[in-house]
Amino acid sequence: MTSAPATSAPEIINALLDLTAWAVFDVDPEGRILAGNDESGSMQLVEIAPDGTRTALTALPSRCSGRYVPGTRRVVVQHDNGGDEKTQLSLLDLASDASGTTTPARPAALPATLADLVPLVRDPEHKHDLADVSADSVVFLTNRRDGVAFDVVVHDLATGTETTLYDGGGYLVDAVASHDRRSVAITLLSSKPRSTQILLAAGGEADDTAARAVAVTSYDEHAHHSQAAWTADDGALVMASDHDREFAAVLRARADRADRTGDIHPTDDTSAADGTDRTIWETLVEADDHDLEVVLSPDGTTMVVGHHQDGVTTLAVHEPDGAHRCDVTLPGAGVPTVVWAPDSSRFAVHLTTSGDPGSVHLVDATTGTATTVVDGTAQIPAGLPVSLPTVHRVPTPDGEQVPCFVHRPAPGSDAALAGASVVVVHGGPESEATRLFSPVVQALAAAGLTVLVPNVRGSAGYGKRWVSLDDVDKRLDSVADLAALRAWLLELGLDPARSALWGGSYGGYMVLAGTTMQPDLWAAGVDIVGMSSLVTFLENTSEYRRAAREREYGSLEHDRDLLVAASPITYLDQLRAPLFVIHGANDPRVPLSEAEQIAAALAERGIRHELRVYADEGHGLAKRANRKDAYPAAIEFLAEILGR
Repeated sequence: MTSAPATSAPEIINALLDLTAWAVFDVDPEGRILAGNDESGSMQLVEIAPDGTRTALTALPSRCSGRYVPGTRRVVVQHDNGGDEKTQLSLLDLASDASGTTTPARPAALPATLADLVPLVRDPEHKHDLADVSADSVVFLTNRRDGVAFDVVVHDLATGTETTLYDGGGYLVDAVASHDRRSVAITLLSSKPRSTQILLAAGGEADDTAARAVAVTSYDEHAHHSQAAWTADDGALVMASDHDREFAAVLRARADRADRTGDIHPTDDTSAADGTDRTIWETLVEADDHDLEVVLSPDGTTMVVGHHQDGVTTLAVHEPDGAHRCDVTLPGAGVPTVVWAPDSSRFAVHLTTSGDPGSVHLVDATTGTATTVVDGTAQIPAGLPVSLPTVHRVPTPDGEQVPCFVHRPAPGSDAALAGASVVVVHGGPESEATRLFSPVVQALAAAGLTVLVPNVRGSAGYGKRWVSLDDVDKRLDSVADLAALRAWLLELGLDPARSALWGGSYGGYMVLAGTTMQPDLWAAGVDIVGMSSLVTFLENTSEYRRAAREREYGSLEHDRDLLVAASPITYLDQLRAPLFVIHGANDPRVPLSEAEQIAAALAERGIRHELRVYADEGHGLAKRANRKDAYPAAIEFLAEILGR
């Protein structure tokens, strides 16, 4: 980046928001990387050639992702409309046309627009999430049958014929086909908070309904299974799982696929007779005090294992039996995403660290040596301040310890904000704050604020016990952690009277909960797509999400009193802090009505507030233009209130 160094706080904030974010989606046999970046303003597909040449592939109205079709120069593109999350699937053909003929499959020029894509699975009223791609077919998850339950469908790329592999209901989050393409491993949300179930399903003839499945894990087990993939012989699954343990390990699960016990319906109690007692578990890699992650190679012969501790993950390559092969040498510790090449000889890693907005590396699977393909740090202008966090544990009155990352303000920043702070709460709630590069956190620190980024109880990344401490009737215990963080500000030499809350989604709920339930503690708040009432949120969220959210917050039928007691809007008569509210008009998760009703209540009470609604956004701000409109204004709002 050759622009002049940013010097004023607004210039620094805008420079941070202008940094390009990257993602990695796939690698082809020739070493080309299907990546994404938001240089155009939203996440679009970009191909990186082996020599480093970058070609912009798409210019769609909304962010997108994709996968190569193996053995071809085609890409399956997944896209939605304005952040509505009703994902559609299309094909983009990258092969050159020797005749010079222009067709929708081969656009005259790249990047391709929506009109250049060939529809593959299109039904704009429903979701179609890409799960797996082979040379012949695409596996996707869809709720098109009734708008609620998800099915697993295979689309034949040659004929367009579709076969349903599973229609047993539930909220499905992943599906991976076996190497012989005869079975699919399905991951779905189960009955307990932050728990999943693994099923095996196999389809019949085209247009057949095939809901018969084998349960590898129990629907009623309190365990989180993820990243399931097939072993080389298709006889077992390798996954990261906290089955019968506190921290996730790399486990191999072998189920009896021959014993098909009948239809498996996730809404029923199948735990007693679902065949899971015949699942054989083997521990491949484990750790006593932290979670492990795993990405199995396409041929099932190699594993990349991630060790996740305090918001960063380090990688190592292991043999299929769990034996350590080599460590992966990356330029920093942060949050990596691993994507294997189809021949299993190498893998691409997208890595973001506290000081790196996002780099792309290609790693040799034999040696662990990484070659940098995209250096994310190269785009940071000289002199632009970058705040690196320190790691802390914050004590609570009931004896817990809240993990927290602290970013100090840049030297020479606004003296009027010295001693002022912002607590930034992550979404989820079954998610976590990690030590990645956050333009918002960096911008808040650049403005002169000390930024605390906690993992309040209920956060992932610290074991099964910690992530369960806010379930249903424990919701307000998580809110109480905000008060503990505020009390701890004195230990940092900060002024507790000049502290604000900032958060998105569940973090937005925490902003509203803190400012209404702890009105004497917080000077202001920035609420981004947060829930003001857990009752109206559950009533109005997308139908396919309601049951999944009720398992965490409580059900409308059985827990309404708890939901009312945990809703910020119940305590509006106590609210005094000014609020800045940001929302997307197309949000399918937290409806716009949640922001509108809190803004109306603030207006009625004469409390200072601002509501910004973005017509082309969904659950959060995906477009740079909207982020550059909302975030600097929100930071200025806080600076005015928190300044001396």
